[in-house]
Amino acid sequence: MPPTSARDPVDRVLRLAAESAVVIFSVSSCCMCHALKRLLCGMGVSPTVYELDHDPRGKEIERALMRLVGPTAPPVPVVFIGGKLVGSMDRVMASHINGTLVPLLKEAGALWL
Repeated sequence: MPPTSARDPVDRVLRLAAESAVVIFSVSSCCMCHALKRLLCGMGVSPTVYELDHDPRGKEIERALMRLVGPTAPPVPVVFIGGKLVGSMDRVMASHINGTLVPLLKEAGALWL
């Protein structure tokens, strides 16, 4: 029988988030998800994207993301940089505007410039 943490969706999300420098949990039909992917790709980042509507466990992951970001934030898109939760679109855009996004990306090894 696997340990409890292996079955916990939040632990699974955190494990997936730690596997790449930038991870986006997304839904393919979501315009905010699309805009976020375009922003990061336009900066030269190659994020790992998990499209939850293409994953058989997508709804379970979405519920885990809601537990991580809180009930008032939309469940997608959610971004992790360097294994750390940055948050949804509003948090990523705020970081981009205030100049803290690029240093985060550089520190995680997602940007080299």
